Amino acid sequence: MKPFHSIAMQRALAEAESAGGRGEVPVGAVLTGPDGLILAADGNRTLELTDPTAHAEILVIRAAAARIGSERLTACDLHVTLEPCAMCAAAISFARIRRLYYGAADAKQGAVDNGSRFFTQATCHHAPEVYGGLEEARACELLITFFKERR
Repeated sequence: MKPFHSIAMQRALAEAESAGGRGEVPVGAVLTGPDGLILAADGNRTLELTDPTAHAEILVIRAAAARIGSERLTACDLHVTLEPCAMCAAAISFARIRRLYYGAADAKQGAVDNGSRFFTQATCHHAPEVYGGLEEARACELLITFFKERR
């Protein structure tokens, strides 16, 4: 049996592919509960919703919080195909997410292991455990292909 994080990352990659098919930047996210079951899954929808905050991470945090009836997702894990930006890192912190798993690093806009390194700042009230590089090659390939087709 595959570990929960592997199954969730496969689903996040599928969500990223769907987002790319809709013309969105191909980023997908999955939020799992304490039992490892998926509470929410989605891909970027910034164009579709005309909403610059409609990143995959924000969408699944909103959906999972509504589903469990709490803004605190303390025993939940987030799986995302791209290193979260500063906005998403803040939302992860505010939601008190337990663990963050991500695929591709983002040297330009990432805010976890690159850029502002949000979770290491003194003003950050909660930092999840962070595991980067899961399915990194596949996550990178989705992004490279997407942007190459648009040039």
